[in-house]
Amino acid sequence: MYDLLKGLRVVEGAAFVAAPTCALYLAQFGAEVIRFDNIGGGPDFRRWPLAENGESLYWEGLNKGKKSIAIDLSRPEGREIAQALAAAPNGEGEDGGLFVTNFPVDGFLSYETLSRLRPDLICVRVMGWADGSQGMDYTINAALGLPQMTGPQDDPRPVNHVLAAWDLLTGAYCAFTLVSALLARHRTGQGREIRAPLSDIAAATMANLGFTAETQLQGHQRPRMGNDIFGAFGRDFRTADGKTLMLLAITPKQWSKALEALGLKDAVAAVEAELGVSFATDEGLRFTHRARLYPLFEQAFATKTLAQLAPAFDAGGVTWGTYQPLEAALDDPRLFKGNPLFQDIAQPSGLTYPVPGAPATIPQDERLPVRPAPRLGQHTDEVLAEVLGLPSTEIARLHDAGVVA
Repeated sequence: MYDLLKGLRVVEGAAFVAAPTCALYLAQFGAEVIRFDNIGGGPDFRRWPLAENGESLYWEGLNKGKKSIAIDLSRPEGREIAQALAAAPNGEGEDGGLFVTNFPVDGFLSYETLSRLRPDLICVRVMGWADGSQGMDYTINAALGLPQMTGPQDDPRPVNHVLAAWDLLTGAYCAFTLVSALLARHRTGQGREIRAPLSDIAAATMANLGFTAETQLQGHQRPRMGNDIFGAFGRDFRTADGKTLMLLAITPKQWSKALEALGLKDAVAAVEAELGVSFATDEGLRFTHRARLYPLFEQAFATKTLAQLAPAFDAGGVTWGTYQPLEAALDDPRLFKGNPLFQDIAQPSGLTYPVPGAPATIPQDERLPVRPAPRLGQHTDEVLAEVLGLPSTEIARLHDAGVVA
């Protein structure tokens, strides 16, 4: 946690991954984030993975450091509370009026409706498809053709990614757009709605990385290549003691040091002489002729153990890594064990486990304690009183009527 955004108030009306991730990043940089959900929880309140007591570890993970208010959003009075929160404080207030949502463009949380309450409102709206139709990470990914590029070369079945990459990329992009819009509002006083469809962010990313131009020019998309790294020398190899390593050689130094550590300089030089090429400075040639190179590397790996290779690779600055399950990664000091990013805190599930703060390291700023996720509705009374200015009698009436919880 850091306090770079201290004083900002962001309201979140969202579910699933992208929009809650956006608000999480803002909270981890010090913004006050107030999340509203339906009484009983939204559609992501019980999402897997679950703790043994049935509590959602997923929900706890994405809502660290936020405040929670529970509202009956099916009732007009509950919707009016959500609208007032999104626009709060009504009128002026340069550090409020920031709303993150994945509710539809039209409806009670439309920008047109909310901007009548606060003309300088900034709303970041996560969408599926740009036309407003339903779309989620895995369906967008399927439409892009990536599952046909992923997986073993000898298996035609599409392979979905395990990581919700488009959701996460969209969440980070939304945090960037919200802060950008806030900076513009400080200069001009103008609010705006920013629509961030997963489909457009995914399509733009594919174009930025050259996938689309490659396919348009060649007339077909990239074939699946198993674990081969496209356009460079990189793949998994197995050692004499049965360990699987990832080796990557992109720069000339990485390539030469890998050959040196594996004792392959002479063998590779013979291939270069036969083919009339030089692999030293052209990573594309290493990729093009990988069918000739891989057997040499496989043989070299098969004669050496991890204990022999690791110090040789490290001494030469070779880029490599060991394939390991998450159980082993949890004991890896480079990732989890002893990492100051993580702190053991008690979560609403009743469990205590390591929880990360903001993953950026800012040497000039103190890393603040990580805050747990809230219990659903934990801050209902506080938010109604402090943000909307409702008196205790009115808050009690709303509870009695079942509008809030």
